Amino acid sequence: MATVSIMIVLVKPFVPFVALIALAACSSPAPEAKQAEPAKIEAPVASAPVAPDSRKILVVFGDSISAGYGLAPGLSYPDVIQRTLDAEKLPWRIVNQGVSGDTTAGGAARIQQAVELKPSLVLLELGGNDGLRGLPLASTRENLEKMIVAFRAAGAEVVLAGMTLPPNYGPDYIKGFEQVFRELAAKHKVKWIPFLLADMITEDLRYFQRDGIHPTEEGAQIVAKTALKTLRPLLQ
Repeated sequence: MATVSIMIVLVKPFVPFVALIALAACSSPAPEAKQAEPAKIEAPVASAPVAPDSRKILVVFGDSISAGYGLAPGLSYPDVIQRTLDAEKLPWRIVNQGVSGDTTAGGAARIQQAVELKPSLVLLELGGNDGLRGLPLASTRENLEKMIVAFRAAGAEVVLAGMTLPPNYGPDYIKGFEQVFRELAAKHKVKWIPFLLADMITEDLRYFQRDGIHPTEEGAQIVAKTALKTLRPLLQ
């Protein structure tokens, strides 16, 4: 106690009280530190091996329609198709490779990543953005044909999803645009869907989002049914 009293007298009055406590603590002998016990090393728990996915792969290779633009995750039409196949216990896994804003040129540039999946079936849904941008029909045809040939060379069946355009693009361009899909399907003997969004068309367009292009949640369910009409024979 004498040591503490001497320090209080010598320290100036404005020194904070916490400093006095610190000085007093420094003058007291430190307690003997206890030796820490060595940490116990636990053996890692072996995780169960993951079974390989033996299901066949269906790649949906498309643009924002396939990507589910404007919809919450899990509500795109490829998601609806996957849930339908799961409910029917059909051994297929859908890989959605829809990219919003993609054109046929963009699809042709990224086709290798789809081919590397070794899909058994491909739903090719590209070309809509080419038409909306008024791109040359010869380029659209060339790019779609390149993708059809590449997928078939890799051993995949191809279903070509056709599109159409709003009336303001003019009858000649619209007719030529629709003809691209029809002629490629005939030339390469692949199944095709004349207009993927056909069953969504109503007078009030209630199955379209406000942009008048992309399906709503209910619209995506309709598109899934439309696609399955053509896909189902190839899935059995």
